[in-house]
Amino acid sequence: MSAERLGAAFDLLAAYEPDAGSFFEHRGRGVAGSPGGERVAVAEVPARLGSLGRGAVAVGALPFVGDGALAIPAAGARRKGEEGVERIGAGPALLGRPAGAPPSVAFAEPQLHEIPSAQGYAAAVRTAVDRIASSDLRKVVLARSIEVDAGRLLDPRRLAHRLRAVDPDAFTFAMPVDGGVLVGASPELLVSRFGREVRSNPLAGSAPRSGDPTQDRAFADELAGSAKDREEHRIVVDDVARVIGSFCTELTWDPEPVLLETPNVWHLSTRFRGVLAEPAASVLEMVAALHPTPAVAGAPPADALATIAELEPFDRGCYAGPVGWVDADGDGEWAIALRCAVLDRERATLYAGAGIVAGSEPDAEVDETARKFRAFLDALRWG
Repeated sequence: MSAERLGAAFDLLAAYEPDAGSFFEHRGRGVAGSPGGERVAVAEVPARLGSLGRGAVAVGALPFVGDGALAIPAAGARRKGEEGVERIGAGPALLGRPAGAPPSVAFAEPQLHEIPSAQGYAAAVRTAVDRIASSDLRKVVLARSIEVDAGRLLDPRRLAHRLRAVDPDAFTFAMPVDGGVLVGASPELLVSRFGREVRSNPLAGSAPRSGDPTQDRAFADELAGSAKDREEHRIVVDDVARVIGSFCTELTWDPEPVLLETPNVWHLSTRFRGVLAEPAASVLEMVAALHPTPAVAGAPPADALATIAELEPFDRGCYAGPVGWVDADGDGEWAIALRCAVLDRERATLYAGAGIVAGSEPDAEVDETARKFRAFLDALRWG
């Protein structure tokens, strides 16, 4: 495949076509694929990319549970490093920036349908806490969803543009999935690989933000000192260290969780950086070994997944699954599909979850998911 350079300032979002196109970007690096091309089962992706040559790339969102497929675009653009943007195949159709427009009015209560309700979610949290106290289950991540009847055609491209503007450090994506287009801006890096360098940045444990600096600092300090949140975070860090360490000759990470601020939530964060053993594993191999981490499922994995299947009254689809890209060299970048929604013409399905451990309070977990929903509903007014 060709690798002709485009301008260094090229915006990948200008090459994203919402009609079955793909988009993934983090700090200017990523892929925009035009509709068309091939869809290839994940297990077959490395061989297929190898047959196409070094310019080939596969991109997509994978389901939380089960096998999936990635798109190998016939045309588009990507930026892998500092050297600028490359064409994929015939190159992208250049759409320019999304047209600016004022936000729509806030969604009214009749337009929103929660699954489960706040009361139903609180009951599921209580059940999970009881199970943690009486079984081998240590942590489970429970999610809920909101279905939105927008009353107007939703635009994945404009929403992606808004999400990226609100949080430029997030992993912004728009991917075709069953039932529509998955659009989001995730704060969480599952794994990246460039050459022999591997990175991961799991997040677990959160607290609200405040417009008042004193209150905001108090929320951050409370999170940093929370035994409940630090236990939730430690479960994730131990698992990521074990899995990524099996691929590496060197692996380092923050000795203590650090605070990560997003526009709406504080998180506990641990940054991993490693050097891969030779022959270096593909980023897809590490995605398969890591997913689902305790950050989105729980621990032990089998017990957590069984609890999720029992207590969540909906199918997650690609929510909390891996989303990203891989190239013929085995390099790539994968986030976890969080802070996202599936858009289907005039309807959207939003998702939000919280990690449940011993000591979790149902009302606090309801509040955490509600905060995440409020932030995304506000962004959706620009979509």
